[in-house]
Amino acid sequence: MKIPFNLIKKHSAELFANAENCHLLCISKYFLMSNPAQSLETLHDIKRMMERSSRFISLSGWSGIAAGGCALVGAGLAHQRIVHYYQTEYQVVPGAIKELKLDLILIAGLTFVAAFVLAIFFTWVKSKKEGVAIWGATARRLMWNTFLPLAAGGFLIWHLIENNVYGIVAPACLIFYGLALVNGSKYTMGEVRWLGYGELILGITNLWFPGKGIIFWSLGFGLLHIIYGFAMWWKYDRVSVSDDNLQGVKAD
Repeated sequence: MKIPFNLIKKHSAELFANAENCHLLCISKYFLMSNPAQSLETLHDIKRMMERSSRFISLSGWSGIAAGGCALVGAGLAHQRIVHYYQTEYQVVPGAIKELKLDLILIAGLTFVAAFVLAIFFTWVKSKKEGVAIWGATARRLMWNTFLPLAAGGFLIWHLIENNVYGIVAPACLIFYGLALVNGSKYTMGEVRWLGYGELILGITNLWFPGKGIIFWSLGFGLLHIIYGFAMWWKYDRVSVSDDNLQGVKAD
């Protein structure tokens, strides 16, 4: 059974850019096989090599679940702080609105840091397990393409807060985050694109419900991340664990 050379030719640049792949492709058995099952397995190996050379595939489902959990905790704290302001400080305590603004920014910052650290940790664990470098050319392209929309959105949101335009802060966060995910998805798992679409839909919808920012934040940064993380774990991490257990049984 011959392996389709058009598949190899199409991605030859990515394949030969990685020195680890060259010696594999020089072995003749990877091009001509008499055993169909062995040929199919070889095709899967080639596909994995191409993905490693062109996409960052070490994203862990636990990263999404952890980020969603942090977002829900942060949204709960922000909601409690806003309720406390309107019940005890509104039009009573001078300068209370300024303190509320600082407290909400602090909660958002700590939530982001916690989610980012946990995402990096779980990604590092998966990268170490799979023997893939966590910081390479593909990871740098992913970070750059994700960072650009986030930076642009950050400056816009900063300007909105300075001018006390709070009604569209939450929608802007969701929209620019969704754009960042869609823009960076071409360098990682395809599921990231769908997460980005979901964030965009929630952000645009939130424009018509400006007083419901906490709810839409909880749905976008919390619930969607947890759903995405579970789907990633079910599709990739769970299968990886099952394969490791199967190989351990065979070794015994």
